[in-house]
Amino acid sequence: MDGSGRRKFDSEFKREAVRQIVEGGRPVAEVARSLGIHEMLLHKWKRQLREDSEGAFPGKGHLRPQEEELRRLQRENASLKEDREILKKALAIFSKHRA
Repeated sequence: MDGSGRRKFDSEFKREAVRQIVEGGRPVAEVARSLGIHEMLLHKWKRQLREDSEGAFPGKGHLRPQEEELRRLQRENASLKEDREILKKALAIFSKHRA
């Protein structure tokens, strides 16, 4: 454990747990008991995998592709706004010198 009292599970572990339910036909309660996890956690993993099989369980410090793209676009937008403000100030300065 990492000292916080919470266990961490990697993507492979989660996918295998869900596979035991979906492909193996085992009940959620049985799989949860055998893995030592709460049933609700297993239901959550199953839902995440069903909703986004490629992006589910990206791992610590990683974002889903859509979230990464959103963050990149937000950074780009902030940069463009900053550039626009600089150009406005430069235009104002050069306009004063012409007058």
